[in-house]
Parts: sequence; C-alpha cells; structure tokens
Amino acid sequence: MIGELNELYQELLLDHSKRPRNFHELNGTNHQAEGYNPLCGDRISVYLKLADGRVSDASFTGTACAICTASASMMTEKIKGLDDAAVQQLFDVFHDLMTGQAEPESVAERLGKLAALSGVQRFPIRVKCATLPWHTMKAALQQPGQTISTE
Repeated sequence: MIGELNELYQELLLDHSKRPRNFHELNGTNHQAEGYNPLCGDRISVYLKLADGRVSDASFTGTACAICTASASMMTEKIKGLDDAAVQQLFDVFHDLMTGQAEPESVAERLGKLAALSGVQRFPIRVKCATLPWHTMKAALQQPGQTISTE
C-alpha cells in the first residue's frame, strides 16, 4: 500500500513538473513577486489577481527544477478562490510540512495534492526548492513587486 501511494505521488509530481498548470504571465495582475534560490538556480515569478480579498487567478513563470515547478503548479491551483486568511493558513500548513513541524498524515486533508511533496522534507537541501514558490507568493501578497531569495 505505501509503495503504491509513493508511486502515485511520484506520478503526480512528474506530471506537474512536465506539464505545469498556470505556467504563463498573467495579464492585469495586481500582485507579483520574484523568487530566487541561489543554491540551485531556481528563478520564478508569481502573478496574482486579487479581487474582493480573494485570489481570483494565479500563475507563475520561470526556470526551475522539477520540485519547484511542481510545487508552483500545485500551489497556483490550490490558492485560486481563497481569501487572504485562507492563503496564509495554507502557507503555514505547507511550510510546517516541509520543515518537519507537521506529519504528512496530520495535514494531508488540508493540503490535498500538495501532500505529494511531503517526501521532500527528507532532503533538506530540496526543501528550499519546494518552498520557493510559496515564499514568492507570500511576498506577492504582502509586498507586491518584491524579489525574495531563499538565502
């Protein structure tokens, strides 16, 4: 059973890295930020449209590793329609998962497909790859136009 679950997660990550969702510049954005991971060279831009306190649309562009791309793809799918508070809560839960402060089983329901990234926590150097899109999205919400770095 565990082997089948790991295989499913692996397929999900590969699918999102090879065919990322929402991978394009978003016209008419009112929130945007740039993210950079100097350790592996990931560079991404996150674009958000906020209307009435909710993320009405989200996308990203850039050049990044498979983990970063898959994380950004799944993140942009998950945050659409959420209000600011729900996006912050999702950020916190995902960050806790990636940094080992939460067990995958305890947050799987809240994260949905994003739980597929839980295996990244076993590789500390790759955690920054998975969290870069999230920190960039948070910067876009809080300080539009900001460039953030994992270092």
